[in-house]
Amino acid sequence: MRHAPDLAADDAVPAVSVRNVSKVYDGLHAVKSASFDLASGRFLTILGPSGSGKTTLLRMIAGFLRPTSGEIVINGEAVSAVPPHKRSIGMVFQRLALFPHMTAAENVAFPLKMRRADARTIPERVERYLDLVKLTGLGGRRPHELSGGQQQRVAIARALVFEPDLLLLDEPLAALDRKLREEMQLEFRRIQRELGVTTINVTHDQREALVVSDEVIVMDGGEIRQNAHPVETYRKPASAFVAGFIGVTNFISGAVTKATGDLVFFTQGAHRFTGRLAGGGAVVVGDEVRGAVRAELVRIATDADALKDMDVVLPGTVADVIFEGDRVVYEVQAPLPVDGLLRIFDRDPASHNQLDAGAAVFVGWNGVDMHVFKANPDHAEAGAGTRSTRGE
Repeated sequence: MRHAPDLAADDAVPAVSVRNVSKVYDGLHAVKSASFDLASGRFLTILGPSGSGKTTLLRMIAGFLRPTSGEIVINGEAVSAVPPHKRSIGMVFQRLALFPHMTAAENVAFPLKMRRADARTIPERVERYLDLVKLTGLGGRRPHELSGGQQQRVAIARALVFEPDLLLLDEPLAALDRKLREEMQLEFRRIQRELGVTTINVTHDQREALVVSDEVIVMDGGEIRQNAHPVETYRKPASAFVAGFIGVTNFISGAVTKATGDLVFFTQGAHRFTGRLAGGGAVVVGDEVRGAVRAELVRIATDADALKDMDVVLPGTVADVIFEGDRVVYEVQAPLPVDGLLRIFDRDPASHNQLDAGAAVFVGWNGVDMHVFKANPDHAEAGAGTRSTRGE
């Protein structure tokens, strides 16, 4: 059984290298000029909305689709002409495709038998991988006798039992309820780290991407918008799209009045805002920009003096109150045409008096917490307003 590699070791030869890969259907790019390297033993999640190209990219890596242009290299070998069954790849799909007439153990043993493994070693290997996915003693049950989470574990064991060089996950948790999905996300991370198998996961679930991954690629419109560590992806989004797609983000549009270094000053009506330029490039006076500030970085109070240390303070009215257990989400209508209602998190609701809809409030934040992006009228950014990660 593999063990997690020393990530400090020389990984000059990537486990996976995608080199300027495109896929075109009827003149339209499903994937456009995608490039990235993935080191051995790393867990990469490709994240994006429906139609972003993430599944098409995964299917090209798996060999189910051939790129229109570009090259895919796995462990130093170009594989565009190698059929899927000859690539050392394990896969887990949203539809698990377990054989209903076989037991869990027989399902896990199937890829070993197809690869003509030594029959004397198969029972021990099957048992080892059932133990790994915490199904000890359940090998004799058929899929219909197992829960959804247990079926998921059988599919994982089946994908890993032949010790592939690469594990591909195509939204395998999408059909599970939220609680089970979150439990399985942690299981995926545990198993991947214990085995050290290089893994590429495709999902539209932002929490999943942040929880399980060493690296996150965000795709939209067939293009890679950012490739970074999860913390950097969240805290330093490369574009307004990334800022809006991951997390709950408030956007305010305006025109630049001054730009000094990475500080950008812009106005919307009579209101002035300050933020730090993000996404590269430069802006000049008169440029249209979008400021983005995370919901958890906005404070709310019934007294303006409580926010006197904030760089920006706006009056508003609570439009809605959403209790989510570990937090309260306030939707606040401010007296300026922001891109939708402002959303604010109260992550300590037990210590605060809950505000009611219709309450007069003040909201505030600091300029250092606002990312400023140059507006791109040719690309519809995610989060034209705000976006919630709950239930996605």
